[in-house]
Amino acid sequence: MPHILILEDEPSIAESLVFVLQSESFTTHWETLAGKALAYLQTTPVDLVVMDVGLPDMTGFEACKQLRKFSEVPVIFLTARGAELDRVIGLEIGADDYVVKPFSPRELAARVKAILKRTRVVTLPDTVSTASNAVADQTARVHPATSAREFIIDNERKQINYLQQPLMLTRLEFSLLQTLVAQPGRVFSRDQLLDALGISPDAGYDRNIDGHIKTLRAKLRAIAPAAEPIKTQRGFGYAYQPEAH
Repeated sequence: MPHILILEDEPSIAESLVFVLQSESFTTHWETLAGKALAYLQTTPVDLVVMDVGLPDMTGFEACKQLRKFSEVPVIFLTARGAELDRVIGLEIGADDYVVKPFSPRELAARVKAILKRTRVVTLPDTVSTASNAVADQTARVHPATSAREFIIDNERKQINYLQQPLMLTRLEFSLLQTLVAQPGRVFSRDQLLDALGISPDAGYDRNIDGHIKTLRAKLRAIAPAAEPIKTQRGFGYAYQPEAH
């Protein structure tokens, strides 16, 4: 059974989450302080974290930053802060979803299921849809000798090397770059990239793809400042164009 960590200092909210998630056959662990939750996460396997932003000892944003130093466990922010800037910040620092209070516990449970399914798309390609399987299979066949000598993808370790240098990628960045590299020259629309990541285009995350591409480009430029393997096709989307050798 998937194990969910709830980081929430409001007992009534936490108790409703525990009840709903356990009724969906998840196991749960509840913490009220970010420090204790981070310590728990360093010693105990967890499948997903539901994290409040307004916490007594530090913000959820800071807790997520610290978490990302040692774990890529999926995170859902749960907060009363619904401004667009807060949503963007939350997603850019590594959250997988952002739910604004007041909320439906049943809807949040559905979001948990969707994210866990998406997580398994990355780790267990045989569980994904036919369309996503095609992308995963093509990526798995990218052999180091045929990877345009730029990218080497290690699917088992979830590691991508660029010009023989390891990239430090979030789980979503890994999946996004993996999808692009799998089909050199193909232009992917934002909706197609969301679909490959297992995210519904109706979720409203299409513009977040732009942010992830920007971050990926910055990480690639840190290794090769003059190169630009990810091209923008204005009005269409993004494509990986191997450098000519």
